[in-house]
Amino acid sequence: MTPLECKKELQRFIEEKFRDFKAVVMPDFFLDRLISIEWGTDQFSDLISDVAKRKGGSLDGIPQVDLRGGNAINVASALASLGVMVTPIVCTSESGLQQIKYHFKNIPIGTAHIKTLGKASITTALEFKNKDEKANVMLRDLGALADFGPDNLDERDYSLIENADYVCLFNWAGTLKFGTELAQAVFERAKRRGKCKTYYDTADPTPKAKETSNLMEKVLKTDKVDILSLNENETITYASLLDSDLKEKQTRLGFAEFAMEAARVLAKFVSARIDLHTTEFSATLKGKLEVAVPTFRVKVLRATGAGDAWNAGNILGDHNGLSDECRLMLANAVAATYLSDPDGLHPTREKLARFLRTHI
Repeated sequence: MTPLECKKELQRFIEEKFRDFKAVVMPDFFLDRLISIEWGTDQFSDLISDVAKRKGGSLDGIPQVDLRGGNAINVASALASLGVMVTPIVCTSESGLQQIKYHFKNIPIGTAHIKTLGKASITTALEFKNKDEKANVMLRDLGALADFGPDNLDERDYSLIENADYVCLFNWAGTLKFGTELAQAVFERAKRRGKCKTYYDTADPTPKAKETSNLMEKVLKTDKVDILSLNENETITYASLLDSDLKEKQTRLGFAEFAMEAARVLAKFVSARIDLHTTEFSATLKGKLEVAVPTFRVKVLRATGAGDAWNAGNILGDHNGLSDECRLMLANAVAATYLSDPDGLHPTREKLARFLRTHI
């Protein structure tokens, strides 16, 4: 498909009514605090050391904001903002539930399946200057998410899962004890009636590196996953389990190109469609099929959340039957609109249409 044909397809899609569908997202919601640090890591480390040497003190004038966090709940926000009927099955505390209701007071989502299990999941994100980009370091307290597993789901939840059009599971590493078991149980029930698509974005598997081989064999290599969404690091981590020679290519390729090579390895070994999102391009691979689309160049105002926005656009395009090129372009546009929004809001359909009119 030529760029002009893709542009016309995407413009028609935005102007027409989206096909309705029901999505379930799981399992994480975080209370996030974002701290914007106008220094690099070395300078910040020196400042912290100076304060510690004088037995404590303050660093004033550091912008901070409390945000809604968690892969599942952010994908829910992005989908709902685009008009999708979405229900989260996430775990939090009683106060966390009230925070969810507050954050979604103007965005319709279902809250009947939210689990109040004691301790909330909390992240403090340090956003640093890093050359021409922003980089974030996330300090996490997993709270109840660490123990979340199949035993926390009841038949009401499974009925919702079985009747959904998309079941989307995120943050395998955050579900510290039962992440693999949760994926097995949820995807098994999602496939029971045959109509549901399963969407998996494990997030960074590094905290559970010793368990990645088990996840690969019991989940990723099975036919229960339809779409596997990955960033560069995740793709390289999983592909390295399948091809011991992959690391030898790293010195000859740039980071994004190396991630693409890793995605090709994955596509040979797993039945799921591989959807790779990077800062430079996004790509889809299935068997010998391979399509890549460059990202939009925008002024990036935040370092977190791009992948969640991208996933929402990818799911929306997939359900509406867009060509691979247009689906990837749509996902890139949803992410770019979010990253460049001064208020950090997920785009509505109208805002997305305006972005596309001015950028394609």
